[in-house]
Amino acid sequence: MSTGTDWNSKRITIIGAGVSGTALALLARRLGAEVFVSEERNTILPEVAEALGKEDIAWEVSAHSSRAFDADVLLLSSGIPPNAPCLEEAKRLGLPVVGELDFAVPHIRGRIVGVTGCNGKSTLTALTGHILQKTGFKTAVGGNIGSAASLFTEEAFDFVVLELSSFQLHWAHELRCEVAIVTNLAPDHIDWHGSYEAYVAAKAKILSLQDAKGWGIVQDRDCDALGLQKFDRTVVLSWEEAPVHKTAGHVFMGEDAAVLRMGERVHPLFRYGDVNLLGKHNMENVAMGLTAAYLLDVAVTDVGEFLSDFHPLPHRCELVGTVNGVMYVDDSKGTNVAASVTALTSIAGRKVVILGGKGKGEDYAPLAEAVAREADAAVVLGAEKANMQKALKDAGYSAVCEVADMPEAVRTAHRLARPGMVVLLSPACTSWDMYPNYGKRGEHFRSLVRQLRLES
Repeated sequence: MSTGTDWNSKRITIIGAGVSGTALALLARRLGAEVFVSEERNTILPEVAEALGKEDIAWEVSAHSSRAFDADVLLLSSGIPPNAPCLEEAKRLGLPVVGELDFAVPHIRGRIVGVTGCNGKSTLTALTGHILQKTGFKTAVGGNIGSAASLFTEEAFDFVVLELSSFQLHWAHELRCEVAIVTNLAPDHIDWHGSYEAYVAAKAKILSLQDAKGWGIVQDRDCDALGLQKFDRTVVLSWEEAPVHKTAGHVFMGEDAAVLRMGERVHPLFRYGDVNLLGKHNMENVAMGLTAAYLLDVAVTDVGEFLSDFHPLPHRCELVGTVNGVMYVDDSKGTNVAASVTALTSIAGRKVVILGGKGKGEDYAPLAEAVAREADAAVVLGAEKANMQKALKDAGYSAVCEVADMPEAVRTAHRLARPGMVVLLSPACTSWDMYPNYGKRGEHFRSLVRQLRLES
């Protein structure tokens, strides 16, 4: 079913009543559709029930009943996997299925900048939106970060910057971004996609779906994995003077500054000292955001001024404070091996790293190698502590302390760290064994560091 369909009087069932599902339901109602919302969980939030009720949208919980399939189309909220039983039933009935982006994007009025990747995509989305807003353009920021894409269909914008997950991209067929950015690739969400190759294929759709006017920004090292064959509209980023792939442009991450080269033209982007963000990976984020602005013909005259009031998103390599000459950094959002390796290798200085939580079935060998290079000690806790200790032992690393909970982890790290070092919470795991989400874990860490400051 084409996204250009006239939805007036069409019967649409929304699968899922979370943030994106609710926004899709309200958009479908505005387009004149008869809307029904079906949620598999046993409850929906009171504010969701109120919003649906105001529009006379019926809904159900606890299962997808036969009524859910009495429709012209199933519309999927973010995160519905391809092997979901409801999709098997839709296939059996010959019922068309449309993903969130394909339904919402045709109704967005504004130039779209899409951001995806394994790590850093939320920070880059927020940062790119901040740059565009500071230059005076009416800019919306959302997608998988904050507001759902469907919410940006009611008014016109100059730019709409969307963080796009691999889940959303899996179902996308008609997405067109004026600038599409892939921050980096590393294994993640393998359980959802079935394989790393399928995960990368979903990410690559942000590029493969572009039209002839779209630009792409990617890491030079990821070009082959993304299956890029044409490079006339691609800018690559690397820390090497000469990129491996011959492309339309190259962002060179030099020793103390980033430079954009477009053919014979050289455009200085920024000096690292002008940016108050931690880590080499955040320098990459700034370089990609400024490159996007350049490709959109948006002039950024003073990077330091533009970013002086930009604050990193919470729990992403965020400096919590300094106690007795030791920096404490909250990277609770580091919920996979690649994210924690990036944090360990990007932040300068020797470290005591706090690891552990509920795992995703990942191989911890790369993490153990990074810990061995970057950390004087590792403090492990949570459901994965035994597996992490084994990986660290296999890497020949013995400076490991096992603890029972976060308070003990912070006290232990405080005891082990010396002035000039960094205590880094970057668990490489989800929080679900001890906390409802990574935010609550990070907030607990921050409160414990504040207590240390009061005691010192």
